[in-house]
Amino acid sequence: MNEFAQALKSWRKTRRFSQLALAVEADVSTRHISFLETGRSSPSPEMILRLGDALQLPLAARNQMLTLAGFATRYPAREWSAEAMAPVRRALEHTLVGHAPYPAVAVDRLWSVVRMNEPARALFAPLSVGEGDSLIELMLSEAAPAIIENWPEVAHHAALRLRTESVALGGVAELDRAADALGRVPGYEPCDAGPVVPTIFRLGEVRLSLFATIAQFGTPEDLTLADLRLELYFPSDRATELALRAMASAGERTADG
Repeated sequence: MNEFAQALKSWRKTRRFSQLALAVEADVSTRHISFLETGRSSPSPEMILRLGDALQLPLAARNQMLTLAGFATRYPAREWSAEAMAPVRRALEHTLVGHAPYPAVAVDRLWSVVRMNEPARALFAPLSVGEGDSLIELMLSEAAPAIIENWPEVAHHAALRLRTESVALGGVAELDRAADALGRVPGYEPCDAGPVVPTIFRLGEVRLSLFATIAQFGTPEDLTLADLRLELYFPSDRATELALRAMASAGERTADG
């Protein structure tokens, strides 16, 4: 069995597909899938891309499959500053700025902050977190339980999300280690919660209860863009909304001098 055959079989099992199910999804014969997995048949680049679609593989995994089969990679990883990324940068900045006075950040696959808006800077500044820093490292530090009022609940749900993201990417050691650590945080007790689980920050006298939505760019053809996630925070109560608006107004007065 060659390396491509091993990788295909591994991904098929990770996605919990039988050979028949994958054959149906990729619109090929079960016999062809079997031959690819034993090395009796060699795939074309087009077949690899079709299997990637069927298995919903990350772009990095599709590149790896192409390389293992002896072909050139298909998906580039452009620098964020590249000219081709200019429309994406504008869209991202539009989203982040337009989300104010609520916090918003863009993070990569390992939860490192790529961009953040001004409300997010104000929110994370007391935690010494800015662009280039890792939200995973924050959650694994002593700062998180000290400032997050409902830390056991937040840690539990963060662990679930990290495990889900790791599985989707075929297993990421950094995400798995963080999930294991957060899953061991004591004190979590299942309860009848509301429609979302907020993160409740205590910043001195200020209490902020925030929930997040997660957005990403559709149909990415670039590794950098495929790994990008937008975390858009919203107030879960009226007091938090008023506090965020007050913080934004104070920041504007400071900027005006």
